[in-house]
Amino acid sequence: MASFLDFEKPIAELQARIDELRATAAGGEVDLDAEITPLQVKSDKLLRDTYSRLTPWQKTQVARHPERPHFTHYVAALIEDFMPLAGDRAFADDQAIIGGLGRFRGRRVMVIGHEKGDDTASRLRHNFGMGKPEGYRKAIRLMQLADRFGLPVITLVDTSGAFPGIQAEERGQAEAIARSTEQCLNLGVPLVAAVLGEGGSGGAVALAAGNSVLMLEHAVYSVISPEGCASILWRTADKAPEAAEAMKVTAQHLKELGVIDTIVPEPLGGAHRDHAAAIRALGDAIDSALVAMDGLAPEALRQMRRAKFLAMGRL
Repeated sequence: MASFLDFEKPIAELQARIDELRATAAGGEVDLDAEITPLQVKSDKLLRDTYSRLTPWQKTQVARHPERPHFTHYVAALIEDFMPLAGDRAFADDQAIIGGLGRFRGRRVMVIGHEKGDDTASRLRHNFGMGKPEGYRKAIRLMQLADRFGLPVITLVDTSGAFPGIQAEERGQAEAIARSTEQCLNLGVPLVAAVLGEGGSGGAVALAAGNSVLMLEHAVYSVISPEGCASILWRTADKAPEAAEAMKVTAQHLKELGVIDTIVPEPLGGAHRDHAAAIRALGDAIDSALVAMDGLAPEALRQMRRAKFLAMGRL
């Protein structure tokens, strides 16, 4: 059964009525198509109208939808012969950040990204996609490996932020994030980053400082969560909708500001309603970004990133 968000309540009510009629018709005693069809048309129109005018806060809710496809879904569909590489060679293997070698549409690539998990057990195992220092140090190791062998790097970003626990701070969380961001900027191979759902704070930037930054249509990307911003400015998380509006967290705002390069369209009603279509669209966008960088020398790729990020915020 589909999980509906708060603002989708009218759609949920219509869909519940449709499902009820279909269950009745399944008995074969009565033909209810004449009643179901207009309700389905009305539901589709309501869904289309709703998603054509989402507020930044509603987009934040869509970006966090529990049924939205995650790193492992994209890798399974887009990457052939994926071979995960574990550990930072210093402390441990962080399951919030996964990476490995594989082939993307015929290219040998290194893929790295956040994994949130699909159910309670996997979410706990992956720490809800909140990376620890060893996760970012693993990412650095894999990026260096890709650089050594001339492999393009694809990063898939989906995190509310790096893990804020005291153990992570003791092991150098801020330094690990800074080093990972630095490694992204210093790569001599193409780096394509894609924000799948949430792109939260330095935990996202540490994997997203790429030559080309893609963002799914209903994803969000910000320096802090709307709730966190509201708690600081208004001393209450209840002001999160206002904070989301002021922070310009949506793909549409960030494209205008030059923070991202490409908005990847999602299926009607969000990526969680059609995984295959969302994954296919992102695959096409990544492929286009990589093709555009074919043949560029290492120094040209570095200068391209430098110019891109130094231009942000310039008046």
